[in-house]
Amino acid sequence: MAQAPELSVVCRSCGSEVSPYVTECPYCGHRIRKRAPRLEREGDEIRVRESRRDKRRRLRRERASERAAATALGVRPIATTATLLVSAVLLVAARAVPLTLSEIGAIVGPVGSEAWRYVTAPFAYDDLGSLLVVGLAIWVFGSAIEHRLGSFATGTLVLATGTLGSLAAGAVYSAGLTDTLVVAGGNAIALGLLAAALMLWRGEAKHHFSEPLETIALTVAAAVLLLLPLVEVGADPVAGLVGGLVGLAMGSLAARRAEHLD
Repeated sequence: MAQAPELSVVCRSCGSEVSPYVTECPYCGHRIRKRAPRLEREGDEIRVRESRRDKRRRLRRERASERAAATALGVRPIATTATLLVSAVLLVAARAVPLTLSEIGAIVGPVGSEAWRYVTAPFAYDDLGSLLVVGLAIWVFGSAIEHRLGSFATGTLVLATGTLGSLAAGAVYSAGLTDTLVVAGGNAIALGLLAAALMLWRGEAKHHFSEPLETIALTVAAAVLLLLPLVEVGADPVAGLVGGLVGLAMGSLAARRAEHLD
C-alpha cells in the first residue's frame, strides 16, 4: 500500500487545507489550479510532481521561513523601545524642569515656521496615564511588526504615521474645520501600528497557518485608541484616523511584497 500523501495545499480564498490532488476547494469552490497535478512515486510514497518553477518557489519559501525564524529569535524591538523611551524622557523632563507641553515639542496652535513639531508632537505626552495607554498599544503591535519587518521598517512606519497624522490635523485646522489645534502623544502611531499588524496578519493567513487573531482584544484596543480624544485633549481624532489609514496602506504594501516573494 502506498503511503497517503499529506495535506499540503492551502486555499487562498477560505484558508482551508485541502488535498494537493484537487483542482477546486471542496469547502468554498475556489479554483486552486487549472488542471490536476501530475503524480510521481518516491519509494512507498506518492507525491505531486513539481515543476522546476514550483521547486524554486518552494525552496525560496523554505529559505525565507528559515531566515525569518532565525531573525525573529535574534531581533530586539529597538525601534519600538526607542519610540517609548523618547516619550518617557520628554515626560520626565517636563515634570522635572518643569516644561510646558509646547516646550517639549507638542503642537499647540498654529505651527508657523516650526515645522519640526509635526515630527516631535507624537512623542510629547501631557500625563503618565496617556503614555501608559498608548504606550502599551505601541509596544504590543510595534514589537509584532518589528519581528516581521525589522527595526528600520518599523521606525519608518512610526515616523510616517505620527508625522502624517500631525500634518493632517494641522491641515484641517488651517482649513477652518476645527477651532483648536492641540496634537500631543502617539495616538496616531498606535493606530497605525495596529492597522499595519492587522494587514500583515491577513497576508500571512492567506498562505500559511498562523496563530488565530484575537479579534476581541484587537477590537477593544482599536476602540480605546479611537475614543481616547474624548478624554485626552492632545489625542487629536484627525491625526489618529490618518495614522491608522497610513498604517493600513503601509501594512498592505508590506504584505503584498511578502506575497510576491513567496
